[in-house]
Amino acid sequence: MLSSHPLPTLPLSTPVPWISRTGKIRALVIGLVLISASILFWALTRTTVVNLADEAQLDASGLLQRWAEGGVIVMVRHAERCDSSPGRCLDDSTGITVAGSQAAQHVGEGLQQLGLGGADVLSSPKLRTRQTAHFLIGATVASENWLEDCDRGFAEQALDRKRSGHNLVLVTHSGCIDHFERDFQVDPADRRAAYASALFVSLDDHGHARILGRLNEPDWRRVLATTRR
Repeated sequence: MLSSHPLPTLPLSTPVPWISRTGKIRALVIGLVLISASILFWALTRTTVVNLADEAQLDASGLLQRWAEGGVIVMVRHAERCDSSPGRCLDDSTGITVAGSQAAQHVGEGLQQLGLGGADVLSSPKLRTRQTAHFLIGATVASENWLEDCDRGFAEQALDRKRSGHNLVLVTHSGCIDHFERDFQVDPADRRAAYASALFVSLDDHGHARILGRLNEPDWRRVLATTRR
């Protein structure tokens, strides 16, 4: 007589605890490797803007040689603006301060020492940039709207305006300089254009651009004094 009790069934597979733990460890290791690779790739593709006030970094940048060859674009942020600073206004409240005009003069003296013969100089049409440009060069310069717009096409237009063998001086805004630096993968910590600071970019005859570094207004005289030694 057959038993009414059902026959026991065996599980299709018996989990082995150590295999499960090994798989988790392997997945964790792979995940960590992928994260590390992503961080390394991000770090390698970032551009660091060096401080050209450091004599060694100035020499390593090749700025003086490239400037002599007429292969440089320099983007100068306008000097201290009157409407957001406690200093005395130069005249119009939408322009720069008296201290800002003096800072622009200092930068202009530095540019003159580098040499402005044959250089093209353009300014944003805003009063604060036109005033800054005037104190840089000692004369009124042409203005173009794209130097005020600060849109995503800024970097392309800056490179397009550069003539072979002629340095290009652009007096513009922090937002425009920031767009340029973003396009060149500058580390966010380095995207800080102070008043009257200058960002130098080298452009070769093949259209390849390279950021050489930044020089802040207080450092011009000291740095250029070392180049005369």
